[in-house]
Amino acid sequence: MKKKSLYIIALASLSLFSCKGFLDVDPTNSIEASATIKTVEDAQVMINGLTSKLGAGSLYGRNILLYADAKGGDLTIVSQGRGLDAFYVFNHNKDNNSYSGFWTDGFNAILQANNIISNIEALQAAGSTLKFDNEKGQALTLRAMMYFDLVRIYGKTYTDDPNALGVPITTALLEDTAKPSREKVADVYKQILADLNAATAILPKNINHGYINYYAAKAILSRVYLTMGDYDKALEAADEVIASKAYSLYSNENWVASWSKEKGSESIFEIIKMKDQGDLGSSSLGFYYLRNKDENAIGNFTASDYFVNRLAQDPNDVRWGIFTKDELDRVAACYKYVGGTAAKKPGDGKTPYTAVNIKVIRLSEMYLTAAEAALKKKAADPAKAAEYLNQIRKRSPDLAAATAATITEQMILDEKSKELYGEGHRFWDMIRLNKTITFNDEHVGVAMTHREKTITRKFYKTLLPIPQVEINAYPGLEAQQNPGY
Repeated sequence: MKKKSLYIIALASLSLFSCKGFLDVDPTNSIEASATIKTVEDAQVMINGLTSKLGAGSLYGRNILLYADAKGGDLTIVSQGRGLDAFYVFNHNKDNNSYSGFWTDGFNAILQANNIISNIEALQAAGSTLKFDNEKGQALTLRAMMYFDLVRIYGKTYTDDPNALGVPITTALLEDTAKPSREKVADVYKQILADLNAATAILPKNINHGYINYYAAKAILSRVYLTMGDYDKALEAADEVIASKAYSLYSNENWVASWSKEKGSESIFEIIKMKDQGDLGSSSLGFYYLRNKDENAIGNFTASDYFVNRLAQDPNDVRWGIFTKDELDRVAACYKYVGGTAAKKPGDGKTPYTAVNIKVIRLSEMYLTAAEAALKKKAADPAKAAEYLNQIRKRSPDLAAATAATITEQMILDEKSKELYGEGHRFWDMIRLNKTITFNDEHVGVAMTHREKTITRKFYKTLLPIPQVEINAYPGLEAQQNPGY
């Protein structure tokens, strides 16, 4: 039967390879995943192309991280119309763009992972003795990571309703008439776990910065289990990464400077950014946060008063070092993704300063996951939770250390907010734990018409609509549109 080499909801209205970009110019470190794999080197070049696709502005290069922070209450805006403020004001509907790049580019990346895996499995079935474990494990992990974020964006969180609709699942080359429907959230998570467990069985443990290894897959696994509320397994996975000592936490003295370097000791997985190879320039994540009049960087997003007050619990918190004044004269403009403020935007050692690697997973997250999971697992261990938390809490030297008697969920969430600001976590934490999100709208200067000042996960716009272009191509999705749209 004839097979298609790209994920489609409907070929009639949308070719997912139609956009020009890094993958279209056939550089030496990237080729289309639809090409045939003949050697291990071919497979690795295709992994390079897949990782580059994931680093696009519509995905981990900017929007996936910014989406989670803009909607979580730690960010605010001063003016509308500067770019991506719809994330903050929840201006989403099925008929406009509604950031359909999440869907189209996300499934494009899944397509590429499927093609890599299918090519490798075909070679193995034909008797090839070449060792593809590393490349197959990377593709499985990256596919799982993409599915995890897609199901969070379009489907209810697992702890709310695992039987709600998630996203379509496709793990193989598609028939040219294929029109996959949305699957249950629980089934998507089942696929994610299957991919990650298969990956950890074959991935190497050696560190090769910019690529997925065994520990990166385990770290993502801990993130998934935490989201599912399976605290015992979340702790097991996070603790294995910590106990391996393959990575080490930055000292207080080195924390700010770590942002001016790539491939640091905390980096479990970074998406590499280079000049002319995915650098978004003035559309980069760092540029959306920084405030620099000379370069017309006005700071599309700035920290909310709530976040600033949280960080101000300790004036000597080392994390103040990546903030400088915004246009409201508050120390609230984040320079984390342009290398920090001390050396006037050094980037991470490359030119230009906006070509900064995206730190997808850091060791700090593992300590914070372990702290929450130890506190909440079946045989709760608050002493162990405090021990994990204090490794990160010490970034605030004037705050008292947590103890078994004082540690709380809120203390862990506050620390996670401070440590991982701008790295794409806050909204998902608030949603999975069913917290009320309060927005700092006082600085915007216009009335909010798309949401209230406070929301919970019951608000329908905490889910994005299925893009209308997909429904037009496959009318069967109309009946599966998210409620409210």
